[in-house]
Amino acid sequence: MTEDMLLRDENGRTEEEFLSQYSSDGYPKPSLTADILIFRKTGEDIHLLMIRRKGHPFMGCLALPGGFAEPGETIESSAARELQEETGLTGQELKLTGIYSAPGRDPRGWTVSAAFATLVEGDVLRPAAADDAASIHWVPVEKGEDGCWKPLTQERLAFDHSDIIKDAARAILG
Repeated sequence: MTEDMLLRDENGRTEEEFLSQYSSDGYPKPSLTADILIFRKTGEDIHLLMIRRKGHPFMGCLALPGGFAEPGETIESSAARELQEETGLTGQELKLTGIYSAPGRDPRGWTVSAAFATLVEGDVLRPAAADDAASIHWVPVEKGEDGCWKPLTQERLAFDHSDIIKDAARAILG
């Protein structure tokens, strides 16, 4: 393409010139995380794989496996990596079920999370706690009178994971 054929903005700059002068410092950036929901159906029973958090924030609380995306990594790759790091599970076909960005959802700062979910049949997975997970739990879930799925536990869940569970369960379980 010749110089006179290049598109120029109102300041006469080509895209290459614009990008060479561009600074993103003026725009605050959120951290990007992935949360993973593995639902297991055994007969009529449905359980959700959860971890007990090893560290702060929400130390000791039940949470979904997940964590921060790394630079240069897609969010789908982040989800698969975090699932493997915290539970040892690999090869799960994960479906995007929601994006969560409410201010204050993470006490560490502005965090946007992509939630991914899948449903497995039977007792075929053997997760093991590792990395940020102190322990692994298959928590029963059921559809309440309000039509929303929820975990059958009286324990406090970390972050906004109860909202993520409701949305993902609706998408995956109906």
